[in-house]
This record gives sequence, structure tokens and C-alpha cells, in this order.
Amino acid sequence: MPQKSENNINNNALSPPVVAPDVNLAEITVKGLILGAVLSMTLAAANAYIGLLVGLTVSASIPAAAVSMGVLRCCKRTNILENNLVQTSASAGESLVAGMIFTIPALVMMGAWETYQYGPIVAIAIVGGVLGVAFTIPLRRALIIEARLKFPEGVATAEVLKTGGVEHTRGESGSSSASAAGFRMLLQAAGIGGAFKLLESGLGVLAGNVGATAAWLKGKYLFTGNITLSPALIGVGYIVGFNIAMLVFAGGVIGTVIGVPLNWFFNSTALMQAVGIDPSIPLAELTMDDWNNLAGESWQNCRRIGVGAMMVGGLWSLISLCKPILQGMKSSLSAYRAVSSGRGAELLRTEFDTPINIVGWVVLLSVIPVFAIFYTVLGEYPDKMMIATVMTVLTLIFGFVFSSVAGYMSGLVGSSNNPISGVTIATVVVSALILLQLMGNTGLAATLGPIAVIYMAGLICSGAAIAGDNMQDLKCGHVVGATPWKQQIYQVIGVLAAAVTIPLILQILDAGQGIGRPIREGVEALSAPQAGLMRDLATGIFGAGINWKFIFIGFGLAVACIILDVVQARRGSSFRFPVLAVAVGIYLPLGLSVPIFAGGVLALIVKRKSKFLSLDLRQMRANSGLLLASGLITGEALMGVLIAGAAVYFQDRMPGELPGAAALGLLFTLAVIYYLYKRTLSSTAKAGA
Repeated sequence: MPQKSENNINNNALSPPVVAPDVNLAEITVKGLILGAVLSMTLAAANAYIGLLVGLTVSASIPAAAVSMGVLRCCKRTNILENNLVQTSASAGESLVAGMIFTIPALVMMGAWETYQYGPIVAIAIVGGVLGVAFTIPLRRALIIEARLKFPEGVATAEVLKTGGVEHTRGESGSSSASAAGFRMLLQAAGIGGAFKLLESGLGVLAGNVGATAAWLKGKYLFTGNITLSPALIGVGYIVGFNIAMLVFAGGVIGTVIGVPLNWFFNSTALMQAVGIDPSIPLAELTMDDWNNLAGESWQNCRRIGVGAMMVGGLWSLISLCKPILQGMKSSLSAYRAVSSGRGAELLRTEFDTPINIVGWVVLLSVIPVFAIFYTVLGEYPDKMMIATVMTVLTLIFGFVFSSVAGYMSGLVGSSNNPISGVTIATVVVSALILLQLMGNTGLAATLGPIAVIYMAGLICSGAAIAGDNMQDLKCGHVVGATPWKQQIYQVIGVLAAAVTIPLILQILDAGQGIGRPIREGVEALSAPQAGLMRDLATGIFGAGINWKFIFIGFGLAVACIILDVVQARRGSSFRFPVLAVAVGIYLPLGLSVPIFAGGVLALIVKRKSKFLSLDLRQMRANSGLLLASGLITGEALMGVLIAGAAVYFQDRMPGELPGAAALGLLFTLAVIYYLYKRTLSSTAKAGA
């Protein structure tokens, strides 16, 4: 449980920083600012694609650090602290886009917007992101220095920076080729991921999906299953690890392999009526298209089990965190009382945060744009002044609490495993219930209420996502000896750069492929699972209705997972049962979870093969695997965005799938798995020799 992890002491926190506090290096530079902003935009695009595809996002700090070292080593003078600030800014883009894609697509999916509106998206992203940074500044001392939480991704990023050819005492770049090697690995893997996507979606040489639907036992058993062929999803599975990958796959099996045939067995008549088939027709007369439609309708019902599991999982996440978050906030206040009592002048360079009075002014001034956002969205509603005021107050309260939750959780389990979805579910449910009491659900309220709820969810989710990333980066900075206030500035720069890019990315992906809804026949839309859930919750609470039958099953499944997780925690087992991983697996098509599971199994094999290596070699191999997996994700995702943009203009001329594409796609995917495995193991061969 989180309470146990709170007591884990990280040895890096006790060690002196790489760059001593009395050493002053050039941290903020023009080239660093430009590179950080460009990487923030780039990684935002990559994470938007992956997050909308599978509902999972991964930390971009390590690939950002590798790219920064690879690019800046070409300059005459650079240092570890400059590289650290670049990755700080770059990773903000990845985190901010996670908060946006989990919420904002719901506005288009519910029909509130016809397309993705640039101005409102930028406003929500900037305000939410800046508040996320501001709310976590007071927590840095409490969580990093006093509580000494693990912050696994922050420590791992620091290790990448430390091995990147840096001379420790001065912090200047040395002649080591480690940074160049990491950069080459990242580029090589990105090239492979991009080439696959180009051959698959762009040219039709490779298939992106293989699957089948079959009716066995004279139609009584309906089976459907598929495998998505994707190097990026293999990379996602490798990064999240075997535990999470297996649970996502288990969720896919529950929702598809088990759920679809059971739903057909018990509800065949209703399913046939839903797809427009006369239930009196003998099953033997149904065509393959009929069976495919029935399997699809059955799966759409079963995925609501995932919705129910996500709802309970989000509630449980908050209940579990009540005690540690209160402790963290108390510790933070104590730390700032000590600073304000006169000891602030004695603080070293490595302990200077953005002054608390500036943080206070930022939060206070944010009231203006937050109020303006809600006042505008409420349109012609008679009491919009009062409702906008309530929503503004709720946003600030929820924003601080949930940003604290996200910051604390990033220290316990890392940013990639942070239950941001749970935070957002809680925001949607609570704010919707409050607005329902204030506005009712008739007339304009029935339309504007759910929209206002999603706007608030976007602000809160963006802030929470940035809060977790900010704490990871500050932990990395603590290890390498960075100046905190400079990192906090770079976080804001990363937020601004990503914010102006995100609406363009969403417009391209929606026009080219569709987000949460099909746009044309033959093109599989990006699933956007969290956004679909937010839409269902917001509109359901305001009276559009929710199909509770399958959601109740999800409630029961979630309770079972929670019980298993508690048992595993008490046993001290490293294999846990986080509800949200299973829930996402149920909600997603089974095919997406298969390559994620393959990546998780590969990560487990590599880990076991590395257990007899020295600590340094294990760290080197772990970093190499993360860089290669990140490269596969980034390359395929960026190519996916480019192809989606091309599809907008060449819809009728995009090539179809060529003969033999399925076999070639399978072979290419197996080759990618072998490449990731061998390249990761070989990364330590020379060092080991």
C-alpha cells in the first residue's frame, strides 16, 4: 500500500548531487530553450497518438534526456544541468497531452463541438498546466527531501544524464560516447517504428491487424479475436512492465474472449435486434457480415464492464491516498514555515524554489481565466455568473488536492503508472452531481451542464498530469544538482509550447483517423477510452441515461481486483492488481492488448537475464531497453500523425491493403520483438567484457 512505500528511502536522495551547490553552470540557454520547446511539441504529438490509441501514456523524460544529450553534444559547450532543463521542458509536453486527451475528445464525441476548437483547448491546457506546476512547488521539499519517495522515473532519468559523458566535478561534457550511443539507439528504433507505420498505413504493404470471427457449436458460441501489429504497442508493454501488461491483457480476455460469447449466449435475441437482424432467422442462414456485426455489438456491450471497473478504481485510488496526501501536505506546510522563519537566506542554490509569494500570485491571478472559461461556455444560461463562480472555486480546490495526489503518486509508482484517470473520474462525478443540484437537468442545463463538467475535467486532469511530471523532474534535478526555480520555469515553457500544438494534433488525428468515433468506412478510429468514459458519465448524470447492467458487473470485478491487490500488498508481493489496468484492458479491443502483453513478457525476460549482472550493467541495460522502446513508440506515433494528416487530403487515393500484407505484418512484428530483445542485451556486451 502507499503507506508502506512512503517509508522507502532512496539512496540517491542521501548522496551529494552530481554538480555541487557552490558550482554555477549555464542552465538556462537559448539553445536549451529552443530545443526544449521543440521536443515538448514533438513528444506531445507522439503521446497524443499512443494515448488515444490505447489509453496508456508513458513518461518521456528518458528519451528527452537522450535526445538532448545527442543534440547538445554537437555544441561547443554544454553541461548536465542544461540537458536536465531540456528534458524537463520536453517531458511537460508528454504529460500535458495526457491530461487533454483523457478529457477534451469527450466534447466532440458528445456533439458539443463539431471539431476541435483551437482557442478553448489552448486556454484549458495553459491554465491547467500552469496551475499543476504552481500547486506542486510547495510539495518539492516535503516529498523529495523529507519523505524521500522513490520517484523511479526521475532517478532513472538522472542515471541517463549521469552516464551521458559528464565529468562529475564540473558538470561539463566530456568525450564519452555514451550520449551519442543512446541517441543513436533512440533514432534507430524510431526509424524502425516509423518505417512500420509507413509500410502499414501509408503504403498497405503490411497489415496493421489480423483477426477472425467465428460461430461455433451451431452458432451457440460466438468467438471474435484479433491482434494489432504495432512496434509502438510492444514498446508500451516493455516500458510499463510485465505486471501492468499482463493485467491489460487479462482485461482484454475478460471483455472479448469470455464476455462476447457469454453475452451472445444469454442475450442473442437482443443483440440480433440491435443490429437489425430478425431473431426468428435460423442461425445457419446468417452471413459472415452478420456474425461480425453481432460480435461487434456484443463487444460494445461488454466494454461497459470496463467503465464500471474504472469508476470503482478511481474512487478506490482516492480513498487509498487520503492519509499519505494529508501527511505530504502537512510536511510541505512545515517546510515552508521553516523557510519563512528566517532560514530561507541560508538555502543553497539547489534548494531555491520559485518564491512562494509569486506562486500565490499565479494561483490568485488564475481565477480570472478560469472564471472566463466557465462564463463563456455557459453561454445563454440565466445564472451563469453564479455557476461560473462555483466552478472556479471547485477548480482551484480540486486542482490543488488532485495535483497533490498526482505528485505524491509519482513518487510512489512513477508518472507512467499514475492513476490520472481515477482523479478525473472523481472530478467528473463530483462536479456533475454538484451542478445537477444547482442547475437541474432541463432546458439549457441538460446541454450546458455536461459541457462545463468536461471543461473542468480538462483543467484538473491537465494540472494533475503536469504535477506528476514536475515532481519527477524535480527529483531528477535534485540528484544532478539543478536549481529548482529554473526547472519550474522550464516546465511552464514546456506547457506553453505543447498547449499551442495539442489542438492541431487533435484536429489532424480526428480528421484523418477519427477519435472515439468512425469517420469513414475501412478506417479504424482511435479508441480514446478515457474520453468515452468521461462523456458517458457527464451526460448520464445529467439525464441522458446509462446502461447500468454491464457497469454493475464492472463494479463487482473491480471489488474482486481490489481484494486481490490488498492481499498481495499484505503478502509483500511485487505483483499487484491495480484496477485501472484491468479496466482499460476490458474497454480496449483485445488486439491492442496482445502486443502490449508481448512487450511486458519481453521486459520480464530481459530483467531475469540481467539479474546476475553488476548494478552498473543492469542500469545500463535497463536504460538501453527504455530508449529502444521509447524510440519504437515515438517513431510509429509521429509517422501515424503524419499519415493522418495526409489522409485528410488524399482520402480517396490512400492505398488499400496489398495481398500477403497480413503475413508480412506478422513477420515484421516478430522481427521487431527480436530486435528489441537482442539490441537490449547487446548494449552491455562490450562493457561486460
